[in-house]
Amino acid sequence: MAIPKALLLAILGCLCLSSSVRAARELSDDSAMVARHESWMAQYGRVYKDAAEKARRFEVFKTNVAFIESFNAGNHKFWLGVNQFADLTNYEFKAMKTNKGFIPNTVRDPTGFRYENVSIDALPATVDWRTKGAVTPIKDQGQCGCCWAFSAVAAMEGIVKLNTDKLISLSEQELVDCDVHGEDQGCEGGLMDDAFKFIIKNGGLTTESNYPYAAADGKCKGGSNSAATIKSYEDVPANNEAALMKAVANQPVSVAVDGGDMTFQFYSGGVMTGSCGTDLDHGIAAIGYGTASDGTKYWLLKNSWGTTWGENGFLRMEKDISDKRGMCGLAMQPSYPTA
Repeated sequence: MAIPKALLLAILGCLCLSSSVRAARELSDDSAMVARHESWMAQYGRVYKDAAEKARRFEVFKTNVAFIESFNAGNHKFWLGVNQFADLTNYEFKAMKTNKGFIPNTVRDPTGFRYENVSIDALPATVDWRTKGAVTPIKDQGQCGCCWAFSAVAAMEGIVKLNTDKLISLSEQELVDCDVHGEDQGCEGGLMDDAFKFIIKNGGLTTESNYPYAAADGKCKGGSNSAATIKSYEDVPANNEAALMKAVANQPVSVAVDGGDMTFQFYSGGVMTGSCGTDLDHGIAAIGYGTASDGTKYWLLKNSWGTTWGENGFLRMEKDISDKRGMCGLAMQPSYPTA
């Protein structure tokens, strides 16, 4: 049966109207996203070299926002946020933040472990070294791949406070510029154990104010006055969260994690759970542990990506998981300085 001409025109009119409404909605959505990108650029002081670069970064931004919103719509114990890395692809993020930061140690020199005989039952249920004044404010490594230096310094700042009752912000830049033995290669990556070895040999580190952070490799300013030192360092037995708990209950500890996936890139809060890689590429500091309101046990960690990432620069990751290597491999290569 032939469709009456009037009805056919009405149908076509509806289709065209529907298509127009959809196009208008998409245009409106895109305009809203453009405005959101502009606001984000202003917030983080981002400037692009030309219109083509801005257009490319906008597409990356839009893709990342969609990923974040899709993730947050699911059932998770943590959430993501549109942070300073929102215009970077995950490949670019890894190249800038993690691929050159921490260099895994394939052979570790044997060390003692002074907390071996500590009873787990005797440990406090919750530890947060911030409340004891043993953690300096969050720092930002910028685009220099020296997370290893920030991790080592955070652990050292903690033990110095516990031994002298003085919290001193120490110089990561001195490590970046002067520690060029072993695996430590400034902004090209390094290893916390090698940093501890250098600090011992160097007779300590100077203050951050005396040797400020530059976020780039520089010439070593030798002969700086040391503000604090350490005597030695010890490795926590690998793949043993109970041993790590013993150490963290007594002092801040350097740990390495796999920090390269998109959930790590955009982590904003909550207890990170679920699947995670164990290709160690990022050094941070374990500064405590506890239990969330829903009963999830977690590690409390200090990162070096500024306060706009994570929980004002800090991170909580699930503790005591079935994988002995720990969440994102954090139990694989922990170590701490001794004073």
